[in-house]
Amino acid sequence: MPEQAMAGTGGTAFEDVWIWLKENIEGTLGRIICGAIVVVGIVAGIARQSLISFAIGIGGGMGLYNTPTIIESIVSAMIEHADKASTLVMTLNNGL
Repeated sequence: MPEQAMAGTGGTAFEDVWIWLKENIEGTLGRIICGAIVVVGIVAGIARQSLISFAIGIGGGMGLYNTPTIIESIVSAMIEHADKASTLVMTLNNGL
């Protein structure tokens, strides 16, 4: 088992773009867009007489708002409770 995980440190040129995009998605503009997606889902659900369209609108709005958090969680190499996890992995590794 490796001692530590190392993520890439390149791409600092795009850091400003990521911060701008994240602030827009999680800020007022993102909330307006998420609300519009939910409203469109409600209208589509009423028009089609189906709850699936309504659920897709809710899921799309929630997914858009949480996208920056999800992306940062996937691409980061930080494990918050690594000390506890390493004990579990060693326990599972030897079969006991």
